[in-house]
Amino acid sequence: MHKLHIHINFKSLFLTFTLMIASTLLAFCLFELVPDNPANIALVYILALILAAQYTDGYLYGILFSMFSVVCVNYFFTYPFFILNFTLTGYPITFLIMFTITIITSTTTSHLKIQAKLLAEREEIVSKAEKEKMRANLLRAISHDLRTPLTSIIGESSSYFELTDTSASEERDDLVHRINDDAHWLLNMVENLLTVTRIQDTETAKVNKTLEVVEEIVSEAILRFKKRQPNAIVKAVIPEAFIMLPMDPLLIEQVIINLLDNAFVHSFSTREITLTITEDVPDFVSFHIRDYGKGIDPSLIESIFDGTGARSSDTPDAHRGMGIGLSICKTIIEAHNGNIFAKNYIDGAEFTFTLPKEQANDNLTS
Repeated sequence: MHKLHIHINFKSLFLTFTLMIASTLLAFCLFELVPDNPANIALVYILALILAAQYTDGYLYGILFSMFSVVCVNYFFTYPFFILNFTLTGYPITFLIMFTITIITSTTTSHLKIQAKLLAEREEIVSKAEKEKMRANLLRAISHDLRTPLTSIIGESSSYFELTDTSASEERDDLVHRINDDAHWLLNMVENLLTVTRIQDTETAKVNKTLEVVEEIVSEAILRFKKRQPNAIVKAVIPEAFIMLPMDPLLIEQVIINLLDNAFVHSFSTREITLTITEDVPDFVSFHIRDYGKGIDPSLIESIFDGTGARSSDTPDAHRGMGIGLSICKTIIEAHNGNIFAKNYIDGAEFTFTLPKEQANDNLTS
C-alpha cells in the first residue's frame, strides 16, 4: 500500500509540472499573437488549473499550481515584465479567485472520485454476492441431481445381479437401459458443471467470442442433441438472411442442447420441438425453443434459472431436475451480454434467449 501511494503522488506531481510547463508555453504563444488581450493568459492558466485539480489526487497539487499560475502571470505577463510585483492593483483578487477555483474544483473532483470508488466497490460486492448465491444454488441442486441418479444406478445394478432367472431377459434389458440412461444424464450434468466453472473462474465472467454463422451453430447443436435423444423431433425455423453473431460456439451449442433437452424431458409430450430464430429486437437476435407439453409451473417462472429448478417426486424423471442446466444457460447467455427468459402458453412453454449482434457487442475479442 505504501509503494502504491508513492507511485500515485509521483504521477500527480509529474502531471502538475507538465501542465505548468505546457500552460506557460501556450501563454507565451498567445501573448505574442494577441498582446493586447492579456485576459487570454489568465484563461489558459485557469483551464490548466481545472485539469490539475481533476486529474491529480488531493488538494496539494491544485494549490501548488494556483500559486505557480499567479506568480507566472505577475512575472511574465504583467508590466513591468520579468519582475515580481505583489503590490499591483488587483493582484490579491486574482490570487483569491484562482485559489477559490482550486479549492472548489479539487473538492468537487475528490467527492466524485470517492463516489466512483464506492460505487465500484459496491458493484464488486454485488457481483461477488450474486456469484456466491449461484454457487450455493448449484450446490443445492448438485446434492439432489447427482445423488439421486447415482442411487438409482446402484439400485438398478444390484437388481440386475439379483436376476438369476434366464427368462427375465426383458427385465434385465430394461434395467441396463435405465442404467445407461442415468449414466448419460450424469455425463451431461458434469459437462454443464465444467462449463459454468470455466466461465465463473474468470473475474469478469466474460468469454472469448468469434463471429459464427448462426445456422451452423443451430445445426450442430440439433445434431448433438439428436444423438442424445434419438426419439425427439426438432423443427428449426431460420431466416433466409445470412446471420453471423459474436459468440463462443461451444457454449452457445451447450445452451441450445440444454434447452432442447429440457423441452423434451420435462414437457411430457411427443410433439415436435420448434427452434425459431428471429431478429425482432434491434441489435439482437432471438432464439426461441418452444414445446407443446404441460408447460411450466407459474410459481417457478421467476426463479427457474436460479439453479434449483423444478423437481417433482411423482414423475419417473424426478431425478432429472431442470435447475443446473437452466442455471448454466443463464450464466452463458449473461456472459455473452444477452438475456434469457421463459413463458407459458396454453399448450406448452417457450424458452427464449437473445444474443447481441456484432455492432452491439462491446466485449468482442478475437
